[in-house]
Amino acid sequence: MPTTHLTVTETLWLTPVIRRVRFRSDDLSAFAESRFTDRYVKLVFPKPGVQLPEPLDVRALRGVLPPEQMPDVRTYTALHPDVEAGTLDIDFVIHGDSGVAGPWAAAAAPGDTILVNGPGGAYRPDPDADWHLLAGDESAVPAISAALEALPRDAVAHVILLVAEPGAEPPLDLPAGATVQHLYGHDSLEAAVRALDWPVGRVHAFVHGEAQEVMHGIRPYLLKERGLERGQVSISGYWREGRTEEGFRAWKSELAKAESAG
Repeated sequence: MPTTHLTVTETLWLTPVIRRVRFRSDDLSAFAESRFTDRYVKLVFPKPGVQLPEPLDVRALRGVLPPEQMPDVRTYTALHPDVEAGTLDIDFVIHGDSGVAGPWAAAAAPGDTILVNGPGGAYRPDPDADWHLLAGDESAVPAISAALEALPRDAVAHVILLVAEPGAEPPLDLPAGATVQHLYGHDSLEAAVRALDWPVGRVHAFVHGEAQEVMHGIRPYLLKERGLERGQVSISGYWREGRTEEGFRAWKSELAKAESAG
């Protein structure tokens, strides 16, 4: 994945917990062919005093740098890349001082810089689908927002968003046929998806959020109980309750191995 240098140009709060950081780069050519609405980048946070080589491939550093010198890497959705202008946005969910990326974004100011690898991605809403299901928690808001912006203006979409509390609902660019259901706090995303009055026609679904609920609750419901084909769904966890991203990656690897063995 190519390395891109980003410089902060502006920050703004979209909700009490979602902060948008706007960036500029002299070279966004890596994004020229990127059409996925779940377009993501890997933000690289070097350990203090550790100089990283460029071009940067974090995976190639394993076994070269000692574990305590390995950079922290966090995955975020890249929004609105404009290759010609050299600009893009990243929205961060910030909950206090915990974590790596959240505190960085909370303190970010114009002139700050960061390295990113990417982009990657795999989903864009199918314009031929009869309707769209877009469901997730605050971690999925950027990708859901990008999907809504890419839909035809007359598209039918059902959006289910789990946010921290009333008043924390993010602004969304909704097609004419879209509805939004907001959940709060510890409400169940799975229960809301199951309770949805299922429209007729072919659905294209994008469901992302906390991995336990998404992978062990909603995915079996969509694929087995609803009988959707794998090509109709983009579904995976963005994070895991009680785990860092490193621990989450290990959990995903364990899950993939268990499913392959099964």
